[in-house]
Amino acid sequence: MTDVRRRIPHKPDYTQFLKVLRRQGTPGHLPVYEHGYSMGFFRERTGHDFRQGGLADPAFWPTYVDFWVGMGFDVVPLEVGPNCWLPPANVHEGSLSRESEAHACIRSREEFDKYPWPAEDRFIDFHHFDTVARLLPDGVKIVGGVGGGPYEWATVLMGVVGLSLMLFDDPELVTMVFDRIGALWTSAHVRIAAMEDVVATRQGDDLGFKTATFLKPADLRRLVFPIYTEIVAAAHAQGKPFILHSCGNLNEVYDDIIDGCGIDAKHSFEETILPVEDFKAKYGARCTPLGGLDVDFICRRTPEEIRAYTRSKIEQCFADGYWALGTGNSLTDYMPVENYLTVLEEGRRTAG
Repeated sequence: MTDVRRRIPHKPDYTQFLKVLRRQGTPGHLPVYEHGYSMGFFRERTGHDFRQGGLADPAFWPTYVDFWVGMGFDVVPLEVGPNCWLPPANVHEGSLSRESEAHACIRSREEFDKYPWPAEDRFIDFHHFDTVARLLPDGVKIVGGVGGGPYEWATVLMGVVGLSLMLFDDPELVTMVFDRIGALWTSAHVRIAAMEDVVATRQGDDLGFKTATFLKPADLRRLVFPIYTEIVAAAHAQGKPFILHSCGNLNEVYDDIIDGCGIDAKHSFEETILPVEDFKAKYGARCTPLGGLDVDFICRRTPEEIRAYTRSKIEQCFADGYWALGTGNSLTDYMPVENYLTVLEEGRRTAG
């Protein structure tokens, strides 16, 4: 029987991860990075179930920090979700989607005016960063951000269909929504970037699907990328790098987000869209790729195949030292913890 709670031997040093992000200096070991995790994976790895008490459970944050440190991470990823009010889900029986339109509450100027936007100082619960910082062992720091990105939250508030229609029916309203979102997200990133124990900031915002972006590139350049530019600038003003996580086919806008917005690193890669090694070859001198190991491969293959696959990615992406080991997306409910530990152990064996 395997031990899914075994620790990965490692002496953490967050400065090695910063070398990867900045592409400056050769890191002393191969860092590991993930954007997210599922509670199913977390529960299987730690043996703790926090579905009832959640973040209020006094044991959650110590367990959360140990979850990452015990797997050999130099940085603890931490995003705190916004305190944006949402109405109860409006789901019709037999509906195909339970998310995209379920909470839509801004469909007109009147609803925009009535929406209870949170104050900037209460936009997210900033104290969670302080709580985690007090629990960090030597050599470990935080990569912090806001849970859910500007585009994603616009689709929550307006609905995917609602936003799409409003781009034609009332484009000024769409601009108003993104402007308000941008002010909130930027103010939060300014505060997060100034925290001593946060050594890099990040933002997750899924912009695309297999063949294209959800919005036209021109709309992204007008509505979304100005926000990215501001939150990246907030990190850089503190001398800290910025990571963007975004799923989907972004081939038409990579130059925009790398050169225009100024991101330092990119996470989320899919083999069927743009394998991480191909991104590395094309953009690696300007932007550090993170992760990229196919989730399905890790889930389905044998330990021998996983080890060989991990070595292949390391050989293709870490030759110059500017890459971090990890999945192409996140740690899912259906990913066997043992298989992921095989990835981590092979990474340590191959590249330190």
